[in-house]
Amino acid sequence: MVFYILKRILATVPVMGFVALFVFLMLRLSPGDPAAVIAGDYATTEDIIRIRENLGLNEPIIVQFTKWIGQLVQGDLGISIFTNLPVTTLISQRLEPTIMLTLTTIIFTIVVAVPLGTLAAWKQGSLIDRAVMLFSVAGFSVPVFVLGYILIYIVSIQLRWLPVQGYKSMFTDGVIPFLQHIILPTVTLSVIFIALIARMTRASVMEVLQEDYVRTARAKGQSEFKVLMKHAVRNAAVPIVTVIGLGIALLIGGVVVTESVYNIPGLGRLVLDAVLKRDYPIIQGLILLFSFVYILINLLIDLSYTLFDPRIRY
Repeated sequence: MVFYILKRILATVPVMGFVALFVFLMLRLSPGDPAAVIAGDYATTEDIIRIRENLGLNEPIIVQFTKWIGQLVQGDLGISIFTNLPVTTLISQRLEPTIMLTLTTIIFTIVVAVPLGTLAAWKQGSLIDRAVMLFSVAGFSVPVFVLGYILIYIVSIQLRWLPVQGYKSMFTDGVIPFLQHIILPTVTLSVIFIALIARMTRASVMEVLQEDYVRTARAKGQSEFKVLMKHAVRNAAVPIVTVIGLGIALLIGGVVVTESVYNIPGLGRLVLDAVLKRDYPIIQGLILLFSFVYILINLLIDLSYTLFDPRIRY
């Protein structure tokens, strides 16, 4: 098992190296002069020269890459072109809202989607099963921003149950204000995630319910709840956990849209602002951060397979 864990950890190193190389070349080898693109249409020649010097674009590309990797190892993601602040500082200022939104979305999704998919598989062909499948199709069909505006109009404007926009920290503003501001964004971001996981859970559990050991457990007189939890869901966990990891990509993309709709000052808003301003150091830093988080989550999911299927340890 230790060898398997080490093997999976070492396998992430070349992946991160490839991502770093891609992010570096994205700016340096893009068509046109990156300094001119960053400076804008009304920049002077002196402005372009200054940006080129600040980014080190006058040096050979090998030297640029070596220095850039050295800065990454030291935790230096560069300096923002427009705010003149370190990218790490800007990210740390926006990190809490995104982390909290992501955590609440993942928790809410798993709590809702796995029981929903299991129930649909258990009641295969029934009205419950059809309702779950209809919800899955609708969840994939409705864009995140459309659902967000619908919820804002109904829940916040018409019913006035929750605030329209904004974010309150759980640590400084209290739990109740935090929940009031995080519920709608969490529900908005969770719908497509719930649809994906519920559908996969249904398919996996249905397949397991047809196995001989499930029929044997029922023949022994075990309760249906015990059959579902102990035999069906546990043995169907590996594909379910896999699709949770794959869904993180949807979650990262949805965070950008959701934070924009609900005016949440997180990393998603920082991405949008950086793209609109063409602040390449921030874009590079955020791509690296999101890539690292995605790779780390998938590594943890790979390692969790050993808990659900002992055969993987060998």
